[in-house]
Amino acid sequence: MSSVRHLVYSRWLFHHTKPLSVNISRLFSTTRSSLTIMPAWVIDKYGSNDVFRFTKNASFPVINYPNEVIVKVQAAGLNPLDVNMRGGYGAATMSMKRDPLNIKQSGSEFPLILGRDVSGVIMECGLDVKYFRERDEVWAAIPPWKQGSLAEFVVLSANEVSHKPKSLSHTEAAAMPYVATSAWSALVNTGGLSKDNCAKKRILILGGSGGVGTFAIQMLKAWGAHVTVTCSQNAERFVRGLGADHVVDYTAGPVEEPLSALEKFDLILDNIGGDTEHWALNLLKPWCGAKYVTLVTPFLQNTDRLGIADGMMQTAATVATKALKHLVKGVHYRWGFFAPSGPALDEIRELVDAGKIRPVVEETFSFSQVPQAFEKVEKGHARGKTVVQFSKGGYDL
Repeated sequence: MSSVRHLVYSRWLFHHTKPLSVNISRLFSTTRSSLTIMPAWVIDKYGSNDVFRFTKNASFPVINYPNEVIVKVQAAGLNPLDVNMRGGYGAATMSMKRDPLNIKQSGSEFPLILGRDVSGVIMECGLDVKYFRERDEVWAAIPPWKQGSLAEFVVLSANEVSHKPKSLSHTEAAAMPYVATSAWSALVNTGGLSKDNCAKKRILILGGSGGVGTFAIQMLKAWGAHVTVTCSQNAERFVRGLGADHVVDYTAGPVEEPLSALEKFDLILDNIGGDTEHWALNLLKPWCGAKYVTLVTPFLQNTDRLGIADGMMQTAATVATKALKHLVKGVHYRWGFFAPSGPALDEIRELVDAGKIRPVVEETFSFSQVPQAFEKVEKGHARGKTVVQFSKGGYDL
């Protein structure tokens, strides 16, 4: 019996909670050895692109909780977060999340597998998983403290997974989960928008041609909002093609001047950061519940620099001070965060299959070209997502 299925069977014997129905035939005809190891791109330390190492002996993921699933990866999307994590960004917070009692030694996260986007096929389900079955095609955004999708298999909680849109290939589907759940978290969870209250609202997206921006444009337009975006002149046609109503070229001069001449906004989504918050909140409608939501926050930088306790205290003080400062002016200041969510992807899937949102894939790479794919993402100024495709055998090396 395979190590994965043996673990599931042992947990059933221990708990005696329900009868176990075991399908002896596996989805993949693999040898016993291939169920303990798998091919993957890993890093053994933080650094630049030369820290990547390909191995055929990465540890096979194991179901440790009854609500988990193992997914065979068909395609993996890359994001700027992956490049930052390769360099150690957020390492202190991620280590605390992986090992809250600080039992393990420093560096225990290695070898680390990057990749936050995945589209693939479910290979194995935990005992408590009811919504998914083996062979289901799924997509997901992987939490940053978990092993990523640049491997043949990945294990996820069922509440982080959603059935893949039927209208998309795995390559197209892998381009969306991270940016989709980030935009959903910022606009819906933090910004309070929904398909029922978004009609005719004026939304400004600062940095509209990147991954989060291109998704947000399409979702907001599907919900009936008026969308203004900032981007470079050579991206104007691109974002208008996604539905943007008004475009301001940030290369033509300070964008606050042309934006100040427009009617004020109900919500601003900031993907740029920097000094934008010094002037952007003046563009909001005062005393109307208008919100400024930024996805560029100092939280992980604070914890990396000051440690977990001091970093969290510094972060709390910063956001509280800024929120109070702007609240007296009649506008709301908020931070948005990437939040993996299967239920959010369920709703996004409906919009995708209805033809209201389409993936934007700029370039694809094979599994053997993962370092080159990272170089592409690291250059910035993307017009869509970079996706790593897996061959039918799971890898192409």
